[in-house]
Amino acid sequence: MASLRGVSRSARALQPFSAQFAVRRCASTQTGAGAAAATPKSNIPDLAELETRSALDAPIPSEEDKKEFRPWKRAADRKARLPSSRYQYHPPKYNRGPLHPIQSPPSSDPIARDFVPGPFNMPRLKETFRTVMASDLMTLAYIHTPPGTPKKEPTERLRAWEGDSPYFANRARRAPRGAPELPIRERDISFRNIPEIKEITVSTFVPLGLKNPDLLIVARAVLLAMTGTMPEMTRSKNNVVQWQLQANKPAGCKTTIYGNAAWEFMDRLIHLVLPRIKDWKGVPASTGDGSGNVQFGLNPEDVQLFPEVECNYDMYPAKMIPGCHIAIKTTATSDRQAKLLLQSLGVPFYSN
Repeated sequence: MASLRGVSRSARALQPFSAQFAVRRCASTQTGAGAAAATPKSNIPDLAELETRSALDAPIPSEEDKKEFRPWKRAADRKARLPSSRYQYHPPKYNRGPLHPIQSPPSSDPIARDFVPGPFNMPRLKETFRTVMASDLMTLAYIHTPPGTPKKEPTERLRAWEGDSPYFANRARRAPRGAPELPIRERDISFRNIPEIKEITVSTFVPLGLKNPDLLIVARAVLLAMTGTMPEMTRSKNNVVQWQLQANKPAGCKTTIYGNAAWEFMDRLIHLVLPRIKDWKGVPASTGDGSGNVQFGLNPEDVQLFPEVECNYDMYPAKMIPGCHIAIKTTATSDRQAKLLLQSLGVPFYSN
């Protein structure tokens, strides 16, 4: 009914206005005793300018009017494009600092260059973590601070220049010992920064791939089946005679998965692969880089347990399936928090 009413209104707009309708424009223009008798005069001055004729009284358009009203044909016959806005915003290619007048939009903005649509699904492990484990993890890592406790200023970790030279004044502090950069500091876990999985990198090393290129093809196919993303080839940097490696020659492949794909890979790893490994102690407790990232490896026999590889096991030569290294990058700021996160998800750790 509403669609027919819309067609009648559109067809009525195409009809020429009658003389009677043009004269009777509004109630205030009606004069004469006949008009006054036919139309009751409103006592409210604000309603005196309202039209007394309703659009529902208009006649139903004929079949000829319906056939002539074809807006899609008018749009198809239009040769020139409609005029668009003169100003079109394009986000900048480079980030020139926080003080630059032109800033890049956030990644959640659809016009941003790094915008990624989604998410389109909720992984089972991610939903379980956010609804059940996140609150427990925050409770386990809770550190009580009594009200009124003064905040301790962080100590300076970089060394100052010591000596009588006048050039030491206002000079930048010395570089850290043992590393070009300082490690990140551990932050207390609160409801604002509960650790989560950020990305997972799966890599494999095939030193004999230079002599037998089929090993690289099989390794790339296995990683593609495990992660669902196309791996990239890695090349050796130096010549190693013991491993038969040559500089700038293919020596393996790697791939990185983010977001929900990382949670789904972790779900399959924890519930379908690790429980089926025979005589597996777990992940060594000494693993970690000090910044919340955990790494461990799987043997070729363990890689065969992935359901994506197991369902098409005949497609891969059994002796060519390689092992892999798995690096789990989390939002934690220390190895202790990262291991606490993985333990809550079901990854066992052992210490010698």
